Amino acid sequence: MQVQPPSLNPVIYRLFSKRGIGPQDVSDFLSWNLNDIPDLTQMIDLDRATTRLIQAMDNGEKIGVYGDYDVDGTTSCALLWHFFNMLGLEVNLYQPSRFVEGYGVHPSSIDEAVLDGVKVLITVDCGITNTQTADYAQGKLDLIITDHHRDAAPEIPKAFAVVNPCRRDEPEASTLKSLAGVGVAFALGLKIKNELAKMGREMPSIYPLLQFVAIGTISDLARMTPLNLRLTRHGLKQIPKSSYPGIRAFFAPEELNVEMMSSEKISFHVGPHINSKGRLDHPERALKQLISSTDREARENFMHLELANRDRKIIQKEVFDEARDLVIKSIARGNHLISIVHRPHWHEGVIGIVASKLVETFGVPAIVFSDSEHTGVIKASARSAGDLNMFELLQNCSDLFIKFGGHKAAAGLSMPYENLGAFIERMNAQLKAIPEPLRTKEDTFDIDVDIEEISPGLVKDLEKLEPFGPGNERPIFRMKDAKIQSYRIMKDLHVRWMFSSQKTKQNLQGVSFNYIGKWNEPNPEELFQQQNQNGLMVKFTVGINRFNGNESIQLMVDKLSAGQV
Repeated sequence: MQVQPPSLNPVIYRLFSKRGIGPQDVSDFLSWNLNDIPDLTQMIDLDRATTRLIQAMDNGEKIGVYGDYDVDGTTSCALLWHFFNMLGLEVNLYQPSRFVEGYGVHPSSIDEAVLDGVKVLITVDCGITNTQTADYAQGKLDLIITDHHRDAAPEIPKAFAVVNPCRRDEPEASTLKSLAGVGVAFALGLKIKNELAKMGREMPSIYPLLQFVAIGTISDLARMTPLNLRLTRHGLKQIPKSSYPGIRAFFAPEELNVEMMSSEKISFHVGPHINSKGRLDHPERALKQLISSTDREARENFMHLELANRDRKIIQKEVFDEARDLVIKSIARGNHLISIVHRPHWHEGVIGIVASKLVETFGVPAIVFSDSEHTGVIKASARSAGDLNMFELLQNCSDLFIKFGGHKAAAGLSMPYENLGAFIERMNAQLKAIPEPLRTKEDTFDIDVDIEEISPGLVKDLEKLEPFGPGNERPIFRMKDAKIQSYRIMKDLHVRWMFSSQKTKQNLQGVSFNYIGKWNEPNPEELFQQQNQNGLMVKFTVGINRFNGNESIQLMVDKLSAGQV
């Protein structure tokens, strides 16, 4: 029997049509059903890993969990800590410093775990390229690698078990390839739970752990496939009523008065706070927050994250302003295919965010270098633009690197400073051979709307499309007949707009953050003067402004220009 599509605002159906979602696909796209998702436990070595971990539990052997220092790694560690805690077990937690050990699992990490008496060490969100460490671990402890990154080393690490949906020998069409590292960690927990249940052991529900899956998946920019959409929806739904003090501490009480937490709140508030400590020093404070047992402990940890996030913003702005000026100078010299910039003093912890902001600003890929702790060696974060596969481009330059890793959209690398010139030449040569639409961030939108179509009903239906992310981007709308009734500049950076339609007297409020001084954008007064001659084109997303218990529709304005487009 054919499922009747739900009743939604007509604008939503125009959006679905533009995105290739037919009437027969709508119910599946909006589904919350976890019963018909792919089997998360169908990964190579998951049986082997599970058997060993149950054996360790039964024998009283100490288990350790080692995770990356970003949000995905931190939430993965927290998820497994809470999982084993449900079983009455306390596991040892380890994370590297970005500035000391660096990314991945290292021989020194194995030594530390061995000293602590750990017999089985589980990596989360890292390990797939650490073949030397896997060799080093043999005979010292059993290393179980769980990861989701590209399997790019010459061979699969010789660990006790390697669980990764992106292993070279996993099925090419596997729907599990979209999982973030925290999704793979959840699959491990699920497999252990299922096996223990088969043995007749009573098991608590691990459904609450989907809150960590939601935070890690959204923050890691994992693709919002039907699988990830459903997992994260259930996680976001639980957050407002979370029983975890460490999750509640991210939000003011009034922010929890919602049915479902928005992906935007995770992306722009929770994720940056978790990342902040790992960007500036050591990530342990964020992990401590996520495993806090009391509200007081969680609030104390969160205060440290707030201070770190404030400092991160200041440092990030200084580096971005300097990097942007370097790029503008390079544009003046000729064809601009990629932004590659280097300054020895730039803080390594923010160069990834700066690279992303350069892509947003100039629309081309960006690679930002700073000096490493080793003399003569530089480190970089790379970010792609459009549909460009940054990982493949870097792979073609791998002979210049000391090491590199990542995926299609983002990567990291280190290399001798003396190779920088050759690297820039090679990257530009590769990009010249790729058609421009495939290597640039296009100035696109989803559909045209009239101001009269922006209604509370539309906003409510848009929330049903959550969570937003790669593969399910927040819809960008365009109005071609808008008029600026007034504008106000806030803190010398942001602009508050009041729009009206050329046809009607309906007004709508909008805001453009960090608009003043934005590269290649007209200033508000220019737009205000020019609009008398032509209609104003506005590109925006739609959201809700919540203030003092009141809610109102707010346009998040990305671009404005005079004249019809």
